[in-house]
Amino acid sequence: MKFFVDTADVSEIRALSETGLLDGVTTNPSLIMKSGRPILEVTKEICEIVDGPVSAEVTAVGFKEMMREADILSKIADNIAIKVPLTMDGLKACKALTSDGRMVNVTLCFSANQALLAAKAGATFISPFIGRLDDTGLDGMELISEIRTIYDNYDFETQILAASIRSVNHVKQAALIGADVATVPPAVLRALVKHPLTDKGLEAFLADWAKTGQKIA
Repeated sequence: MKFFVDTADVSEIRALSETGLLDGVTTNPSLIMKSGRPILEVTKEICEIVDGPVSAEVTAVGFKEMMREADILSKIADNIAIKVPLTMDGLKACKALTSDGRMVNVTLCFSANQALLAAKAGATFISPFIGRLDDTGLDGMELISEIRTIYDNYDFETQILAASIRSVNHVKQAALIGADVATVPPAVLRALVKHPLTDKGLEAFLADWAKTGQKIA
């Protein structure tokens, strides 16, 4: 599974990139707002830190304006993935952009039928929103499973990018089902390494080592 971080906080991205665990970044208008910086400026800086895909989202809702904004965003860097909404105009833009050789992340997916259409439109990534489905009383993981089955049935190359992840359990379940990518908040990515028995074991090892009076030199 690939790990993307879902943030526009450059300091967080830089720190996580240095671990060697980061495969890409996803942003959206809300995350850009939180950064307090101009979208072109912050996105360019993110692309300089991360070699993998960096999703930058259009804000237009009509096809022509989406394509105009996509052209501007694409010029930021070669690793930009244009993020479009799962609407008819968004799918039309997806088809046009992918036909032109650009990466496209189709976002705000809440049904298997939507995911099927995105794959037909040639999407590089489809972003089903797990947490938001859970919030409505539905099972977000069931959607991931349905998309995985459909994509495998027809050998679609579109990658399932599990989004709106709220917990480490979401990550585990998405990986078990076979999602290609998980895009997670920085705190969730860091929490994946945590386990109380790991901490307890390390504490015991260090205590025993201290008793030996030795140093590794």
